[in-house]
Amino acid sequence: MRKIILSVMVSLDGFIEGPNKEIDWHNWNDDMDEYMSAFFKGVDTIILGRVAYELMADYWPTSAAESENPLIAHKMNKLTKLVYSKTLSKAEWRNARIINELKKDELLKLKQEAEKDIVIFGGAEMVQSFIQYNLIDEFRLIVNPVILGKGKLLFDKNTDRRMNLKFLNCIPKKSGNVILCYGLTENIKS
Repeated sequence: MRKIILSVMVSLDGFIEGPNKEIDWHNWNDDMDEYMSAFFKGVDTIILGRVAYELMADYWPTSAAESENPLIAHKMNKLTKLVYSKTLSKAEWRNARIINELKKDELLKLKQEAEKDIVIFGGAEMVQSFIQYNLIDEFRLIVNPVILGKGKLLFDKNTDRRMNLKFLNCIPKKSGNVILCYGLTENIKS
């Protein structure tokens, strides 16, 4: 069965965006491009919340994205995208479709359907729902060397249960980022 992997940029103090929703602190370079390009080889579906979808759909299908980052742009545009939103009625980005409600049974069925993994990019509220339903198999936290002090936390007070994690890997990058990979102990096969 394929995995659902949460991959998210996070500050050292646990924020996924600044107090004014800014993400200009994301530390990205060619080394991170290479990492993400290799990561995408094992993925065939992206899950996004509305805000992440709108940000990415405004950039990745453009000629600027194609010229600045052709490998990732190609993958982002080619992959299937599931967008969880209660307000969007249609998705314009190629291979994207709107899902109005997170249904555990449908996601479990989706995990059975293909060979490659599913990645979640963005959406703190959506991530909380995935955690509540115990649907995240692997957490890949891309820790950026910055302390924001305030903003939106990845794990907020709505995370109402303890989760025991097992260390899988730590990937230091030239950018200064460190990618911490953990799995839920109940989802890890030793």
